[in-house]
Amino acid sequence: MAKEAKKRLFIKVTRENLPQVKDKYPFLYLERGRLEIDDSSVKWIDCENNVVRIPAAVINTLLLGPGTSITHEAVKVLAAANCNVCWVGEDSLLFYAAGQSPTSDSRNLRSQMLLAADKKKSLEVARRMFAMRFPQEDLAGKSLKEMMGMEGHRVRALYKDLAEKYKVGWKGRSYKPGKMEMSDVTNQVLTSANAALYGILTSSVYSLGYSPHIGFIHSGSPLPFIYDLADLYKKDLCIDLAFALTLEMGGRYNKHTVSEAFRSRVVAIDLLDRIAKDIQHVLYGD
Repeated sequence: MAKEAKKRLFIKVTRENLPQVKDKYPFLYLERGRLEIDDSSVKWIDCENNVVRIPAAVINTLLLGPGTSITHEAVKVLAAANCNVCWVGEDSLLFYAAGQSPTSDSRNLRSQMLLAADKKKSLEVARRMFAMRFPQEDLAGKSLKEMMGMEGHRVRALYKDLAEKYKVGWKGRSYKPGKMEMSDVTNQVLTSANAALYGILTSSVYSLGYSPHIGFIHSGSPLPFIYDLADLYKKDLCIDLAFALTLEMGGRYNKHTVSEAFRSRVVAIDLLDRIAKDIQHVLYGD
C-alpha cells in the first residue's frame, strides 16, 4: 500500500480541456532571466538564479521584457499550452512583437476573412464597432468615411473635455517614434497605455484564432484589427488615464505609476472577458 500511495498520477492534458482565454490569468511579465524546460514544465531562472515554475496552461500571455532569453523547447511547450509570447519593452509598456500561437482550427480566421472580403458585411461589422462607441447616434445608411469623420470629431472633443475636466494644458496628439520623451506627459502616458493595450489585444486575438492583420475600419497598417478593437476601449483605459495621471504626477512622467494605474483599470473592467464577447458581437452581431 505504501508503494501504491507513492505512485504519481499522470493525466493527459488535451487541447479541449485547456482553460479558455477568459478563464486564464491575463498576463505575466518577466525580465532579466531565462525561460527553459525542466522535464515537461516551463521554469523561469531569474538573474539571481532563483527558479520559479510557470503554470503555462493557465496564463494567457507571457510578456518578455529586456534581458530575457528563451529556449526553443520552452517555446514549443508554451505554444502547445496556447500560451502566447509577446516581446515588450521595460515594464511591458511597449509592444514589439508576438509569437503566433497555433489554435485548434482555422474556423474563426476563415469567418473573419469572409466578412472582410464582403463589402456589405465588412461595413456592417464596422457599423457595429462605431455603434458600441456612439450608442446614441443613428448610423443607418452612413458610409465608412462618414462614420470615421464622426469619430475624428468626437475624439478631438473628448481630448478637449478631459483637458478641461483635469485642468491639463493640451496642444494635440503628438508622438515621434523612438523619441517618446520629446512629447509632453499626457502624450507619453497615451503612447505607453496604447502600446500596452495593443499588446493585450494582440495576444487575445491570436489566442481566439483570429488575425490581427484583417481589419474592418483601419487598413494599410501592421495591425488593423487591433487598432479597430483598441478604439472600443481607449476612452477609459488610455485617454482618460492620460489626463488623470498628468494631474496626479504633477507633470513628471513616471512609468511605474502609469503601469500600475493601467493594470488596475484593465483588471477593473475584466478586459479579457470583454474582448472575447465584444469580438463575437462586432463580427456576428451576437
